[in-house]
Amino acid sequence: MTVTLADVAAHAGVSPATVSRVLNGNYPVAEATRERVLQAVDELDYVLNGPASSLAAATSDLVGILVNDIADPFFGIIAGAAQNAIGACASGRAGGEKLAVVCNTGGSPERELMYLTLLQRQRAAAVVLTGGSYDDPEHLAATATKLARLSEAGTRVVLCGRPPVPGDATATTLAFDNRGGARKLTEHLLSLGHRRIALIMGPERYTTTRHRLDGHRAALAAAGLGDVPTVHGLYDRASGYEATRELLRRAPDLTAIVAASDTVALGACAALRDLGLSIPGDVSVTGFDDLPFAIDASPALTTVRLPLQDAGRRAGLLAMGTGDVPAGGLTTVEAELVVRESTAPPRA
Repeated sequence: MTVTLADVAAHAGVSPATVSRVLNGNYPVAEATRERVLQAVDELDYVLNGPASSLAAATSDLVGILVNDIADPFFGIIAGAAQNAIGACASGRAGGEKLAVVCNTGGSPERELMYLTLLQRQRAAAVVLTGGSYDDPEHLAATATKLARLSEAGTRVVLCGRPPVPGDATATTLAFDNRGGARKLTEHLLSLGHRRIALIMGPERYTTTRHRLDGHRAALAAAGLGDVPTVHGLYDRASGYEATRELLRRAPDLTAIVAASDTVALGACAALRDLGLSIPGDVSVTGFDDLPFAIDASPALTTVRLPLQDAGRRAGLLAMGTGDVPAGGLTTVEAELVVRESTAPPRA
């Protein structure tokens, strides 16, 4: 049901005129009253009307692409490919391209919800959410509500690289097979003879981290191995560097390190070199994602390839309504093991 200005006024205990003054900012209003009105707006998820020029259509020419960190190549590649696809196939009301805006959440679940609210209020034509989701029931429930409201208003919603949101049946989802890719990676190390393996994982509360950890542990369990040394941190080089030094203090006899991403793996390799250890002679190292630099690392990095460019392009096409919608609104994007020089059998 559409929330009206009168509903906001009743919820805040003020007149509709006062609500209008607060939202338009064109008349002095007591601070306490202003805060009460804004709280009512948020609680009722009230959507302001856009400019008069956009009222003729259900949606505007705006497309939002949400990323955790635009400086991370993982997100940059997806966002760039999506934006290019949107620009190539879309035509705005005036005959021009859609305005695709990249929204950098910094990994903050609160900021993600804020951007979804802002895009809803701007009647965005489409929203693309990339990467993993914050794995918290309250946040997921709030996200499902936001996505439903966006869909009801005519906004196309596409998830790229994340699983479906529980309780939401509106979004089209391109989910990466993080579990399967992680399992392949650990099975590769086990096939080489490694048994003293350590894991450097991403933040614990994200679906990407949980799913990759599930895959690694499934392979270890199938080989009869229990818990292995594990450190969680950010998906960055510094995290890989510090985690590797900590793991070697805890398990100096380890022979392989599984890193959460290629960027984390670079930090792990740097730490090993600084400690006088060779790769893969002393310790094998693996990454994840197959970012462009992985093949040029020294040694070239064994990793899992996710088709980031293609996934981003498909997400952009789906956002514009020109891509083929998968059956049931969900497709799993396969992950491919890429074996290079950073892994080898452990020394006897």
